[in-house]
Amino acid sequence: MAYFEMSRLALKWAFKRPPTTRYPFEPRRLLPGSRGRLVLQKQACVYCAVCVRKCPTRAIAVDRHLKRWGVDRLRCIACGYCVEVCPKDALFLAPAHAGPCVTKDFDYC
Repeated sequence: MAYFEMSRLALKWAFKRPPTTRYPFEPRRLLPGSRGRLVLQKQACVYCAVCVRKCPTRAIAVDRHLKRWGVDRLRCIACGYCVEVCPKDALFLAPAHAGPCVTKDFDYC
């Protein structure tokens, strides 16, 4: 009995399209409701560091004296808390995903 159920499933899966995509060969499509990646509009930023205090993973670093803003892409979970508290609306979540990140360096702007 189990043999027939397994062969029925095998035939069903053989003629059905796979649920996953062939990622390196096909572009990855965005899912509805996905948050994407964090982007800074440098000309609007006043380097107040409110986003640093609100970030739950401590992924953002701001240096007021050097006028530098950075994000650790491996720590950022794209929760959007920093976007909500930014007084100048200099931060937003872009709908596109970020490229692969393999080092623990900060991405400075």
